[in-house]
Amino acid sequence: MPRQPGILFDRRYYEHSIPQQSLENAGRVRSLYHSLEGPEYAGLLRTYQPREATVADIEAVHSGFYLEQLREHANAEDPYSYDRDTYLMEQSLYTAALAAGGCLELADRIMGGEIDYGFALIRPPGHHAEPGRGMGFCVLNNVAITAEYLRRMYGLDRILILDFDVHHGNGTQAVFYETEQVLFVSIHQEKLFPFTGTAGETGSGRGRGYTINLPVHQQFADPEYLFLLGRVLGGVVEQYLPQIILVSAGYDGHHADSISRIMLTTGWYGTVTELLKHLAQEACGNRLLLVLEGGYNPVSLEESVLATVDGLLRPVGRRPGVIHSERAARILANHPLHAFWTV
Repeated sequence: MPRQPGILFDRRYYEHSIPQQSLENAGRVRSLYHSLEGPEYAGLLRTYQPREATVADIEAVHSGFYLEQLREHANAEDPYSYDRDTYLMEQSLYTAALAAGGCLELADRIMGGEIDYGFALIRPPGHHAEPGRGMGFCVLNNVAITAEYLRRMYGLDRILILDFDVHHGNGTQAVFYETEQVLFVSIHQEKLFPFTGTAGETGSGRGRGYTINLPVHQQFADPEYLFLLGRVLGGVVEQYLPQIILVSAGYDGHHADSISRIMLTTGWYGTVTELLKHLAQEACGNRLLLVLEGGYNPVSLEESVLATVDGLLRPVGRRPGVIHSERAARILANHPLHAFWTV
């Protein structure tokens, strides 16, 4: 009997907010939260509230010095005293701890067998936050904290993280660059902030081969993205056999989001959810946790997140077909991942 998906959101995530204009603001998710509480989803989803991540949870990823910096700058007069993009104010660290803790709450529910799929609709986002530095609207690295928690609390040693935010997840890559216990796959627009994530960045030491970057060209859309992820994930999941799949789910690759030049449609997010459900069913007993990252057009963000939610609600059907894309195939032709994986 399929279990209901778990969704986590909380109005306390609005508290990370300043009067100055910023693309990353509470208005991103207000309408989305309202829609999820409406009659269309009544009785279909298990809803959860976050807990705060503990200092131990956070310091498994971030340095104590960085946390001290956050506390200092959160009380500064200028909210941009720490970083020109990443504002901090009095409630920022509390809200960020709730964001990370919300992911841990859903991770526990998945590992306990209460739900198969979870979606943490949290903010602020996290995938740019490195162990000792925040940037790009990100304060704490939510998905990395979750992966480390799963390693520490449940003994998992094969965790797959997919990042389909239009920006490279530099922070997540930095945390796991030297380990084989987390396989990190990022598909992102090339030569875009934070200007990392080249195909040649494949990991180091024991982690060599366990970082796969797929930088793509401007104007890539649904066919190219589905071809690349279908080929790459289909191959590596079969070989790696992850015990859980975590997803940094960014929606700023939507054609209506002005922050990028990628042309994904709302429907693609539902389709990739179907693909991820198939992979989770095949490899890890349906353990699949999505974590909200970017998406800065509130309308397309809401529509695309709801497409993801609807994809989670649908029974697993046929695996989405992958249509050959010559443009995308050229990216894979001489990709260094072939030295480590068969795709």
